[in-house]
Amino acid sequence: MADDVVRTADGIPLKTKLRQAERRELRRALLLIAPLFLFIVMSFLIPILVMLKNAFYDPDLGNNLPQTTELLRQWDGKTLPGEDVFAAFAADLKVASKAKTVARVGKRLNYEIPTLKSKVTVTARKLDKVETGPWMEAVTNADPIWNDVSTWVVVKRAGSAVTPFYLLSALDLKQADDGSIERTPVERRIYVQVLGRTLGISLLVTLCTLVLGYPVAFMLATLPQRTASILMIFVLLPFWTSLLVRTTAWTILLQDGGVMAQFLNISGLTWIANKLGIISGEPHLFKTRFATVLAMTHIQLPFTLLPIYSVMKTISPTYMRAAKSLGATPFHALRTVYVPQTMSGVAAGCLLTFILSLGYFITPALVGGGSDNMIAGFIDTAMNSEGNWGKSSALGFVLLTATLTLYYIYNRLIGIDKMKLG
Repeated sequence: MADDVVRTADGIPLKTKLRQAERRELRRALLLIAPLFLFIVMSFLIPILVMLKNAFYDPDLGNNLPQTTELLRQWDGKTLPGEDVFAAFAADLKVASKAKTVARVGKRLNYEIPTLKSKVTVTARKLDKVETGPWMEAVTNADPIWNDVSTWVVVKRAGSAVTPFYLLSALDLKQADDGSIERTPVERRIYVQVLGRTLGISLLVTLCTLVLGYPVAFMLATLPQRTASILMIFVLLPFWTSLLVRTTAWTILLQDGGVMAQFLNISGLTWIANKLGIISGEPHLFKTRFATVLAMTHIQLPFTLLPIYSVMKTISPTYMRAAKSLGATPFHALRTVYVPQTMSGVAAGCLLTFILSLGYFITPALVGGGSDNMIAGFIDTAMNSEGNWGKSSALGFVLLTATLTLYYIYNRLIGIDKMKLG
């Protein structure tokens, strides 16, 4: 029976040869993208996974008070623990004193009960001089706070390696002694407000860049190429200057009595604003929400403008001419024919600007002041000033979740497949 299989010159079936060639091409493609893939994993994926772990995992107290946390697992939390728990607590503190880790114990407990760090340090110092029990009496004599059941409830809760404490704190919530979730006191509710402020400023900056960038992009797309190229240089100027330099320049321009204030006075705008009751006296622009939005809009404008411009360049002018020839006014033709075709670029530019704005903390801190600090500033403070990696990771998790949620809503309403960068 004749062999109907198509073979190559060396006798190998053609299908086998094709599969071998496809595997070689696949291996070559994987080798080409391997450096970029490893870079993304090392610089993006692993830090996010570490952040997620730190937001929920904190074995610090359990590692430094191992006997105490183990015994507290069987404690009912209704009355003071027994002598064995106090003896274990004293023994753990003695070991921690020798290892110089008492401050870490106090630091973790201080997150839940302010001033407890100093009390743990004093208690450890006093217990170092005590050789024998009864340990309940020795510990409670060192500081009366150890005679409070709620203190031991906090120690038991903080001794668990997996904890919701940091995430709840980032949402202005806390875990009560009975295990229920309740809101933190009014004077300590700041993070939900900060998250709302971050989203609000980011949205306002996005709208400002769209209002300013869309007409400029339209002008650049319709002007002759030579003129448009020259004007594009001015659009790209912010990319050639450091972010810190641009922000510092705005701090100089917006200072009280500075260039902007003098311009408002000379142009008569200050007088008009006073007559209308908008301001009273000299304008104060520095350390205001206006300064934050203005500086961020200046920095983010190219990120919104360029995707819109790249989409506009692909739109044929014949569409507008056809609409006008059918009787449409220029404004009606622009609104019904031209603008809908640019929505993919508008979506791309606005989404890019909004997400980038969520991570700002240098610009709001310098030109907006403490009252305009965004959530990224609090993450930086928790990480670098307080050394509280759990809080910074939880705040980062909240910001990441909010960003992904908005991205999901955007995808459901508009569709990410309709977004174009050019």
